[in-house]
Amino acid sequence: MIRIAEASDARAIAEIYRPYVERTAITFEDVPPTAEEIAAKIAKVGSIFPFIVYEEEGAVIGYAYATRYRERAAYRWSLEDSVYLRDDARGRGVGKALLGTLIELLRELGYVKVYAVITPPNPASVALHEGFGFEPLCRFTDTAFKLGAWQAIDWSELTLREISEEHEEPEEPIPFPEFARAKPGRLREILETG
Repeated sequence: MIRIAEASDARAIAEIYRPYVERTAITFEDVPPTAEEIAAKIAKVGSIFPFIVYEEEGAVIGYAYATRYRERAAYRWSLEDSVYLRDDARGRGVGKALLGTLIELLRELGYVKVYAVITPPNPASVALHEGFGFEPLCRFTDTAFKLGAWQAIDWSELTLREISEEHEEPEEPIPFPEFARAKPGRLREILETG
């Protein structure tokens, strides 16, 4: 079941994220965040963007969220995605369900682009994103130093909706909480489809 993340999910999310920080270059964080830091992130991200979890038999086994691509106002139609799974959830369609749900929510909110930033090699993440139509853009080499080596990042993008050729300013994206209050039925439909 996919649902909106809550503060009470922070401990489970911290435990899912910990191995990525400690043993991989998938994330460039050096110190795993605490449950309290994750709870603050859920609140901050969720105040504007979707932050969702995949729950199975009462346990959170994966999560996904979107954040602003860049902070300056003109970038406000573009986002970056994040998807993380518990080790035993890989290869079972959990990532696909989470990313598909996240993408559908972002379309509903009125965003135009979503970017994936992937540290190679990560064929599972590449395949997941390509399955939804993300197209490769570029590689930034030697971008970060982690695990005793310089790491690259690969960027890819997905266009969520077409851009007007008339150079008119697009409608403002809707904050996620506003959408959730205004369209609870549509929100439930999207979450249940995932």
